[in-house]
Amino acid sequence: MHTRPLSIPGALEFTPEQYRDDRGLFFENYRFESLEEHIGHPFTVRQGNTSVSRRGTVRGIHYALVPPGQAKYVTCARGAVLDYVVDLRVGSPAFGTWDAVRLDDVDRRALYLAEGLGHCFVALTDDATVSYSVSEVYNPQREVGISPLAPEIALELPAEAGDPLLSAKDLAAPSLAEARERGMLPDYAECLAYERSLA
Repeated sequence: MHTRPLSIPGALEFTPEQYRDDRGLFFENYRFESLEEHIGHPFTVRQGNTSVSRRGTVRGIHYALVPPGQAKYVTCARGAVLDYVVDLRVGSPAFGTWDAVRLDDVDRRALYLAEGLGHCFVALTDDATVSYSVSEVYNPQREVGISPLAPEIALELPAEAGDPLLSAKDLAAPSLAEARERGMLPDYAECLAYERSLA
């Protein structure tokens, strides 16, 4: 499995080797020791989620308060999405910036996001099926969101996705500046300290 760090510290892209024959194909979509080697601590999966989205659907930008936060390992089993990682950690050298990876059922890449990073994707196809393995169970009291249309972040949504379709919750989410004013954003030093405590 090939690993590539993204421009956002704490985000990694994994591309598996696929083995094809006349029956179809086989690949490993997750190896615990490979991920642990790159992040420096075990990744304990406490919940698995799946979403199915029509073309143009935008989900995010979502994150969980740290500690404990919610690290994610994301794959796309069907169709294609453009998956975004947004650095929301105040004090991070990459604060307010983003990177993106195409996840699809062709290259079958996976994306890892550390605690405190924002996650968002836009569906490029109908029935885009995304699976998330996460390090903590969903806690609505600690789940937070930033508007994916926040001008300070300026996500570039691909034209092939068409008109963006957002939930009422994501449409009402604050901008990055508003979330920072309200003290809703994770602290970079606290996120790093929490990650070290997992080692």
